[in-house]
Amino acid sequence: METESEPYVRLSTLRQLHQVVADLNTARSLADTVQTVADGVVAGLNYQLACVNLVRPDGDLVVAAFAGDPAAESLITGRVGSREAWDRRLSMGVSWGDLRFIPHTEGWVLMDDDVPQWHTDGPAPRFEDEWHPHDRLYAPMYASGTGRELLGVISVDRPRNGRHPGPWGQEALQMYASQSAIAISNARLRSNMQRALIRLEREQQALRASEESFRQAFEYAPSGMAIAELGGDQHGRLLRTNDALCRLLGRPASVMRRYSFADLVHPEDIGTLLRTSAEGGRAELRLGRRDGTYVWVSLRNSVVADAADGPRFLLTHVEDIEERKRHELQLAHRASHDALTGLPNSAELRSRLSARLCERPAHTGAYQGPGPDAGFGYGPDPLPLAQDGYEYEHEHEHGFGFEQAGGGAYDHHVHTVAPTGGDTDDGTKGLAVLFCDLDGFKSINDRFGHHTGDAVLIEVARRLTTGVRDGDTVARLGGDEFVVLADGLGAADAADLAVRLRNAIIPPIRVDGRAVRVGASFGIGWAECGMTVEEVLNSADQRMYVEKRSRAKVHRRAG
Repeated sequence: METESEPYVRLSTLRQLHQVVADLNTARSLADTVQTVADGVVAGLNYQLACVNLVRPDGDLVVAAFAGDPAAESLITGRVGSREAWDRRLSMGVSWGDLRFIPHTEGWVLMDDDVPQWHTDGPAPRFEDEWHPHDRLYAPMYASGTGRELLGVISVDRPRNGRHPGPWGQEALQMYASQSAIAISNARLRSNMQRALIRLEREQQALRASEESFRQAFEYAPSGMAIAELGGDQHGRLLRTNDALCRLLGRPASVMRRYSFADLVHPEDIGTLLRTSAEGGRAELRLGRRDGTYVWVSLRNSVVADAADGPRFLLTHVEDIEERKRHELQLAHRASHDALTGLPNSAELRSRLSARLCERPAHTGAYQGPGPDAGFGYGPDPLPLAQDGYEYEHEHEHGFGFEQAGGGAYDHHVHTVAPTGGDTDDGTKGLAVLFCDLDGFKSINDRFGHHTGDAVLIEVARRLTTGVRDGDTVARLGGDEFVVLADGLGAADAADLAVRLRNAIIPPIRVDGRAVRVGASFGIGWAECGMTVEEVLNSADQRMYVEKRSRAKVHRRAG
């Protein structure tokens, strides 16, 4: 670079400066840009050595590029100087605009700080503006805009003409530092954008891979999967179903999108579905197939979001539990039904009877009927009991409420009452308990064996079941004893029922080619709240024995 004593600047010098500034914007990366800055100082500004120090995120400055001496470059590149030491240097010496010149007469105090430095020995200067080996010249690089954020510092050494730079040289170095700051800022921006694009592309690839994994897991899951809308006007509508669920319900995916689970669930299970929470909810219920049948399934719900703030959907896992449920129902049926006749057993009979009775607490008040707050309650689902067609609603939980002196202990319970007119029908309807004991059964067992006796019991059970109404209960209490529960009967109705059932049992029963006969004695009792189950059964049993003894006397007189 020409000195300030020159009356003009050669055109070739301007061309060199223009070229190195133009080269700043051709580098492809931040590292290339920083190295181009250092090389431009040597090639275009005619300094023998140039070092570019960049500010790190922690504030210290690192030697990012070096030019002019390969040996020095390998030793100094990558070394770090503290921000405190650099701030001290940039506050010392002589200010040439934004440049900072520290002559060798002051620089000796900096020999022991932690700023990386390289000096080339040489003779002492012979005249005033000659460059000394220990002179230091720094060109700070500031980010554009307000605040003058320090990006780094260009350090130069040993101008080729051996002189301190004049006004033109100072202006050129300051302008070059300003353009270098712009180039470095742009390179950092490009680098950050490239990293962001790479990170975005990786995230998108991961998202696509995750979506594909979910799609495959959803589509090819061995059990049913469904995605439904959550909230809004279309809450619960099925948006997507996998092949396993379509096969399970016998419905194509295009048809499944017309429904929600509420449309497919068994009517008796709609309450179970509605009580199942969206997040982590579980339920066992029946879903309808295309052929009109139902299959037992286990539902598990979870809520998923389409994006961070996007719409939420309900992911439902549907597992076929038909076999397990059938096995459970079989076990429950075996536990509650007689193995020989298939009728409800003694335990089941007592359970059904107990469900209709309540024990009134001791008090002097009388039943006052429905109070002003009486109404229908919502209790457990009806308890289906297989084979005999009897379904019984727990009336402790359903029906009108009532008040009782001393406290409303039995709200929403319809009391079971008994007719009060004996054998005369006074219009009261109650729960009749018909106790049946077979006559002559022991002699059949003794004469023809238990095989014949079992066949007789099975046929008697069939005839009793055929002779009662849907909803009545026929149970085997044990041995040759049977009990019939018939609700809503008056005294005359119960007596007529006993006669019909006795007449149904009397006809001969054919077993292994022979005809055998049994008779039957019936005792009619009435279930009433305040009684225990045993009291009800004992009452009917005693009436049966009264009837049996009465019929025996008639037979003896006739004989």
